[in-house]
Amino acid sequence: MEKMMEQFLEQSAQAEENFYRLEEQRLQADDHRRETEHARELHMLQMLGQMFSSMSSARVAGSTAAASPTEPVAERRPSGIRYLGVNPRAFERYFTLGSHRGMDEDVFSLVKTIVPPLTSKKHKGQDGRIGIIGGCQDYTGAPYFAAISALKVGADLSHVFCTKDAATVIKSYSPELIVHPVLDSPNAVEEIEKWLPRLHAVVVGPGLGREDVLLKTAKAGGVCSRHSKARDIPVVIDADGLWLVTQQPSVIQGYQKGILTPNFMEFTRLYEALHHEPMNASDRQRSVLQLSGAMGNVTVVLKGEQDLISDGSKVYSCSVEGSGRRCGGQGDLLSGSLGVLAHWAYAASEMRARSVNPSVVAAFGACSLTRWCNSQAFQQHGRSTTTTDMIQEIGPVFRKLFES
Repeated sequence: MEKMMEQFLEQSAQAEENFYRLEEQRLQADDHRRETEHARELHMLQMLGQMFSSMSSARVAGSTAAASPTEPVAERRPSGIRYLGVNPRAFERYFTLGSHRGMDEDVFSLVKTIVPPLTSKKHKGQDGRIGIIGGCQDYTGAPYFAAISALKVGADLSHVFCTKDAATVIKSYSPELIVHPVLDSPNAVEEIEKWLPRLHAVVVGPGLGREDVLLKTAKAGGVCSRHSKARDIPVVIDADGLWLVTQQPSVIQGYQKGILTPNFMEFTRLYEALHHEPMNASDRQRSVLQLSGAMGNVTVVLKGEQDLISDGSKVYSCSVEGSGRRCGGQGDLLSGSLGVLAHWAYAASEMRARSVNPSVVAAFGACSLTRWCNSQAFQQHGRSTTTTDMIQEIGPVFRKLFES
């Protein structure tokens, strides 16, 4: 029996190796095809650029001959001609950035369609009841940032499930949050699950800490709760929630409405835990694609200079202007706003006819919002920018991005 099992494992490993080898060959072939198409189109654009440059040079020469020696040539040149001298390198830059921006704008335009209209016919809670699972003695700011960001984006109610000694502190930050001091109670899971049927999305991890008892509660009460999955609601996992996933990937693996939001170090740990080999840091797009696939097509958001988003089928890049300031807490702004947008995306009737994953649309919206809030706050506060400054920008930035 043991020998048969060994043979089975060897055959499975060989089959898996063959699969990845064929997949690698397919990806390389796709890359080669895209590079060939890009080179051909770029060559055509360069030829056009050279043609326009020749036309411009000829016309400028004619204008120079007729111009007064003391009069600048540029002032005598007809207004349209000055734009004809196109540098081929400018064509290359426009083509490269244009195609990239086009893909982003397609997703960005979808974000606007998921924002629910404000109408007096709605009741309280209809636009989002979001639960934040996290908050302990050492970390009280993170769950507050996530919960208040959810409200500022447009959720009606924000619940925070935290430890008893963190509850009073979090309540003192804002009277607008509903705070449940249950995370370290003996019946914590039952207390959390009692509220889960009323929630539209759950964010697990901000300020959670790494104590075993808290991680077990988060696992049973939020990440893989029967209520979360039975109600088919989005589950966003950030910060120490990702530590839990690194230890036990199966808690969220394959759940299509799961969204992971790691920074680079969290992503690296998670990637190596699943692939049992070092990550190729020089090709982050492929790594994001591979990790999402290994997690059963859970949406992964790798935060960084450019935020990379993948559901295992494509990789989207969000490069909305931010700043060089990286203050603690802005990831909580992202996760809180993402919880709301994910609820809206899955509730929007327009998304049912689209081919883009609603989690990807929500993630792109949350990344865009966070990055521009950072940019706007930095313009006012510079190096002293904090997440509190960024939160003050959520309303104006949201209107500019998604309601104008």
